[in-house]
Amino acid sequence: VQLQASGGGLVQAGGSLRLSCAASGSISSIKSMGWYRQAPGKQRDLVASITSGGSTNYAISVKGRFTISRDNAKNTVYLQMNSLRPEDTAVYYCNAIQPIVPGVDRTYWGQGTQVTVSS
Repeated sequence: VQLQASGGGLVQAGGSLRLSCAASGSISSIKSMGWYRQAPGKQRDLVASITSGGSTNYAISVKGRFTISRDNAKNTVYLQMNSLRPEDTAVYYCNAIQPIVPGVDRTYWGQGTQVTVSS
């Protein structure tokens, strides 16, 4: 599985960005995809995820502002980010989780995309 992330950039506080993550390769059994972010000096944390069935999960800090969605025909997951805050500044990574054998999953990561929100 290969993941190609795009859509980061510089935006003012209150603005919006949309991140995209295109999956390719052996993607048929991917059970969930998501976005994580990592600010300088901090750990990588979950932002949002979406399962193959469409169930979503969000970090509390982004609920109501960010929306994760997927286009199965394009094998792409999106993260629409609205009402951005300076504290949303981070490198954003997409990931995909794929079962290898029952009970064992493998996680794939895309390259990061920088999101910078100016105050």
